Amino acid sequence: MRLKDRKAIVTGAGQGIGRSIALKMAQEGADVVIAEKNPDTGDQTKKEVEALGRRALFFPVDVADQRQVKGMVEEVLKIWGKIDILVNNAGFDRGGTLLKVKEEDWDAVLGVHLKGTLNCIQAVASHMIGNRYGKIVNISSIYGRSGGIAAISYSSAKAGIIGLTKSVAQELGRYQVNVNVILPGLILTPTIAKMAEKYKNMIIDRTPLGRIGQPEEVANVVAFLVSDEASFMTGATVEVSGGASM
Repeated sequence: MRLKDRKAIVTGAGQGIGRSIALKMAQEGADVVIAEKNPDTGDQTKKEVEALGRRALFFPVDVADQRQVKGMVEEVLKIWGKIDILVNNAGFDRGGTLLKVKEEDWDAVLGVHLKGTLNCIQAVASHMIGNRYGKIVNISSIYGRSGGIAAISYSSAKAGIIGLTKSVAQELGRYQVNVNVILPGLILTPTIAKMAEKYKNMIIDRTPLGRIGQPEEVANVVAFLVSDEASFMTGATVEVSGGASM
């Protein structure tokens, strides 16, 4: 119970990595805010957190909308009085090669990943600064380091999250707020489950551990980073990729 009675916000918590993070937070003793645009999956995760004996709140929020994010944080503070943990996981992709990327797709992908991460951090920062305590974990990707064919928008957004993390870590360190970033590799999310086997196998073949990762394996690392066991870690870039980027 490393997170006993902590209050956590997890964005994109309706499925995949976000859902696993929310459930891991609850297993470790935290109450969890489910920030998820999809009301069906968001409500389901809320019920699963409550089934683990923890309190949960669900907000059908679009993290790219600054007003929605601010409203959510204000409401959480009214209800629970504090926010200890923020995990910025929300994201999606609209693939496209360099010459075929549409402006609206670029704006949408960077809006959720990069602007959404900034929106959420800005919304909780003053509270965490005042408390002189906070744990923020941003979910990037190994594509943020390596890039990827037909992943122009996604890779750019994920690279931006790495830079944002390091800048925020430098600003908030004096207030004892830890800010770190995780770079997952190929993880078995609902989106990846639909990927053609030949493409999945190509990535697995380049992965030293020789397999696809599970969402719970990312969640385990998040739980460590938001616990006091990682109290001297900030600005760190942590890969959970089976060694795929080596």
